[in-house]
Amino acid sequence: MKSMRLLLCALPLVLSGCATVSSGFSSVHWSSALPWNWFGSSMEVTEQGVGDLTASTPLDEQAINDALDGDYRIRSGMKTSNGSIVKYFEALKDDKVALVVNGEAGSISRIDVMDSDIATADGTKIGTHFSDVYSKAFGNCEKGSGDDSAGVECKAKDSQHISYLFSGSWGGPQDLMPPDDSLKFWKVSKIIWRR
Repeated sequence: MKSMRLLLCALPLVLSGCATVSSGFSSVHWSSALPWNWFGSSMEVTEQGVGDLTASTPLDEQAINDALDGDYRIRSGMKTSNGSIVKYFEALKDDKVALVVNGEAGSISRIDVMDSDIATADGTKIGTHFSDVYSKAFGNCEKGSGDDSAGVECKAKDSQHISYLFSGSWGGPQDLMPPDDSLKFWKVSKIIWRR
């Protein structure tokens, strides 16, 4: 029994050591052999984008599908924004919109994340409470605009590209931002990445 415990403790170390194998195997993703990655690893929102979706990804259905590893069903659409027609793509998971990819001039400029399996590096994801991320709105947040006007948008700490849209309810006027004591109960309803 002791040798079995020792084997279970040593196995992840041995497997992670495989990542240092010669550069001839550089195209192999050795980290996928680690036990905690056996059931798929979830994407993350970073300064560069969402998983492999970045500003350099062409605004093209096949390119977006490839960047998402075919894990979502992709559909395209058109909408008007500031008087011009804009192309966008929706990534669906279980028939629910999980991501919306917007762009201009053939490249991605904004990605809206509504998939609760995708988080930022600090673990913030859909459903995270405002009070888990911020102590106050002042200096961090502003009233949402456009399609997001019912929410409050807050810049992610130390980020130039990531923000969170918080949604919830309060009894005040719709055009004002709720006070901190109401906001603390609001939750992330969307993670937004902008180029």
